[in-house]
Amino acid sequence: MRYEQFSDLCVSEIMERWPTTIGVFIDFRMHCIGCPIGVFHTLADAAEEHGIPLNTLEREVALAIDESITAGPARARRRSARAGAGLL
Repeated sequence: MRYEQFSDLCVSEIMERWPTTIGVFIDFRMHCIGCPIGVFHTLADAAEEHGIPLNTLEREVALAIDESITAGPARARRRSARAGAGLL
């Protein structure tokens, strides 16, 4: 999947469309989940705000989306649970 396409999407939209990406934000210690600014911040904005290289964040978001598509919902939920527990 081309991950460049995500930089202009709002963080909240990314998490809503692909819930498996929530684990990515947790892994990067970004508190975007439930943040009221998430509806305004694009992925590029969030990366800049948190001092994370945009290409790194885009790549991880794309990998989480790809994993959810190829592995199916059960495996995607396990990945998110591991990410939330700091096991990734």
